[in-house]
Amino acid sequence: MSTQHKPKEVDINRLKLASEKRFAIVYSEWNPEIINRLLSGAISFFNQIGLDSNDIDKLKVPGSFELIFGCSKMQSLKKYDAIIAIGSIIKGETSHFRYISQSVFDGIKDLNINSNCPIVLCLLTDDNYNQAMDRSGGKFGNKGYDCAAAAAQMSII
Repeated sequence: MSTQHKPKEVDINRLKLASEKRFAIVYSEWNPEIINRLLSGAISFFNQIGLDSNDIDKLKVPGSFELIFGCSKMQSLKKYDAIIAIGSIIKGETSHFRYISQSVFDGIKDLNINSNCPIVLCLLTDDNYNQAMDRSGGKFGNKGYDCAAAAAQMSII
């Protein structure tokens, strides 16, 4: 995985404008050790801009495929400025990985097109457990943190 095109560090001071916004996180039960790390990263970012964990509404869904429905339900409440969808799919021995991953990408894309509440997709699609660990607080940072920063940025556009 290349990180050479990653944006510069986030401007926390500018994103503090998002501390007055409402956020929700929809997350999967699968791969809980990865999901918990991504959630921690997202909450860490929100803490930096002045939001407490209790200020963020959370909805747990059974798996990554269900992120679509969970995000749709949260959007329908019309009380959020941005939603983060957190999931982790680790490649197995069948085609299931490819179909579920593509379905989630397409579903979240469709929700983004049809709503004024942006959904930031934090779906790790890794070949193995070690890659997922590297992207959820390991050597490639924490994508949960990065996606929370993206949600904050989207909320103030």
